Amino acid sequence: MGYIEGLLGDNEQIVVRTRRHWMVLASNFLGNLILGIAIVFVTLLATAVVGPLLGPLAPVVLALLLLLIFPFFGFLRALLDWWNEEYMVTTRRVIQAEGTINKHVIDSSLEKVNDVVLNQSLVGRLLDYGDIEIMTASEIGVNKLEKIARPVKFKTQMLNQKEAMGNDDDFGRRGASRNDDVPSLIADLDNLRKQGVLTEAEFQQKKAQLLAKM
Repeated sequence: MGYIEGLLGDNEQIVVRTRRHWMVLASNFLGNLILGIAIVFVTLLATAVVGPLLGPLAPVVLALLLLLIFPFFGFLRALLDWWNEEYMVTTRRVIQAEGTINKHVIDSSLEKVNDVVLNQSLVGRLLDYGDIEIMTASEIGVNKLEKIARPVKFKTQMLNQKEAMGNDDDFGRRGASRNDDVPSLIADLDNLRKQGVLTEAEFQQKKAQLLAKM
């Protein structure tokens, strides 16, 4: 069982699960790649041009090559952060989880979601990524998910689950209302029995039918 699965309540299920778009990771990789190429270029330049003038540059070259560790670990950290940053819609809430070692989780109940705003550029529509702003009645107010993959599906599933929760609540309230009316209906039937409108057998039959609905 994963970390997120351990946070789910009874009968709560993940409906859609996504991360930030791969473009976010690609831009970080490109930046670190350019930095690495620059370090190698400076190393070669120092060896070819400055070396004959200043003599052996082994310590300097080694130091420059060691600098390649920074872009390598910079991308590795970005990769781990990207992999561990997830956005989910469950049957009850929206969950945002991040952190490789120390986890940070934000969740918003679907009941408190007032509005959902989707922003997509032309490139975002072509590559299927965008920003989603979730406006809630909680203290957070607005929760912004930036450059997530499959934003349209994420928003659609969020609204579908919110509507489904509302329908379940309405059904529960209607059921509770009907249950509350059963005793009064039985009392009305009893009055009809006493007035001779219903026989004892008819009264018992209808009473049993009402009790079965509770």
